[in-house]
Amino acid sequence: MKILLVGSGGREHALALGLKADKKCSELHVAPGNPGIAEIATTHPLVITDNQAILSLAQSLGVDLVVIGPELPLVNGAADILRAAGIATFGPSKAAAALEGSKDFAKGVMRDAGVPTARSFTCTTESEINIALDAFGAPYVVKDDGLAGGKGVVVTEDRATALTHALSCNRVVIEEFLDGPEISLFGISDGRNILAMEPAQDFKRAHDNNQGPNTGGMGAYSPLPWAPDDIIEQTYEKVLAPVVAEMAARGTPFIGLLYAGLALTKNGIKVIEFNARFGDPETQVLIPRLLTPLADLLYKAATNSLDDTVLHWSDTSAVTVVLAAQGYPQSPVVGEKITAPDPQESTLIFHAGTQEKDGSLISSGGRVMTVTGIGNDLESARHRAYKQISTIGLEGSFYRSDIALVASLAQVEN
Repeated sequence: MKILLVGSGGREHALALGLKADKKCSELHVAPGNPGIAEIATTHPLVITDNQAILSLAQSLGVDLVVIGPELPLVNGAADILRAAGIATFGPSKAAAALEGSKDFAKGVMRDAGVPTARSFTCTTESEINIALDAFGAPYVVKDDGLAGGKGVVVTEDRATALTHALSCNRVVIEEFLDGPEISLFGISDGRNILAMEPAQDFKRAHDNNQGPNTGGMGAYSPLPWAPDDIIEQTYEKVLAPVVAEMAARGTPFIGLLYAGLALTKNGIKVIEFNARFGDPETQVLIPRLLTPLADLLYKAATNSLDDTVLHWSDTSAVTVVLAAQGYPQSPVVGEKITAPDPQESTLIFHAGTQEKDGSLISSGGRVMTVTGIGNDLESARHRAYKQISTIGLEGSFYRSDIALVASLAQVEN
């Protein structure tokens, strides 16, 4: 089948690798893509917020399936216009993507579906904000209701910082702090069925020991040797299946990837947030471990055909580490030359914020590359990832040195 993948980040590079490996994929097109993706697929210029441009490209290529990677096209309704034209699309409708586009909407769905989550207030005035901050106390959890590129959440002990962030949002969700390790667990849905993937854990803070500002993610690993044995079944029963059933009952079935960010609290799992697409950088550790052919899997989800489908996984471990540009996440420096050797054994290099200029590879975003190491256990996977990332040259760049460190020592990461 001919496939069009929309997006240009590390997540899309990982998805492109998985789609390309499926024998059912005869042609892979990615728009706009990046220099790394261009090595394995045909790339096309595209403004991903232009729904008509996405449709026109899909029609001109005569593709059988469109996979939408980033959240913006989904929240903007790109999947709706593609489906209306008769093109199989992996990605939720605009109405269903509101699970990521509005935290208040997601809270309402969880309430109606009986899904465990943090208590919260949705606020639009300073008076409401102060009442909510008083009600929960520190640590304060303040979330912009809308999309914020992974930077809309502030967790702080400082009330002034919490108030400042809350006042910068048009509408804000303030909620109780959920104590316990956090994990990401994805589900692939055709609108009726949802298949739970294996869990991963990502690292949001910019620096070691979970210090520094929140980012879009500085690394991830999978599997989680410390997680409860029944975490997949628990998440399916308490979170994924109820949400898919609730969305279908509302007349807005969820077709695509449902990302559940979970806290493993002393009172059981609770949802921190939902995303409506593959997570980044978790995708870079999950796709290399997935044995089920990806193109066929996503096509079945897009065509309401996941009945009797089972996911199969390798026994390997994967660790991915993000190479970030100087100044990330506040003010990343771009336009710097990158020197990147070929991947070493059992490692993968995924491009994210890169572009070619005058024959050179240069940085074009805050998260520049992710390096994934694969091994028989987390220790060997970590070793390979860090050995590889140390060979990449980019002035002023940095990366965390503790991704999966504690887990590799068979301890719980908080």
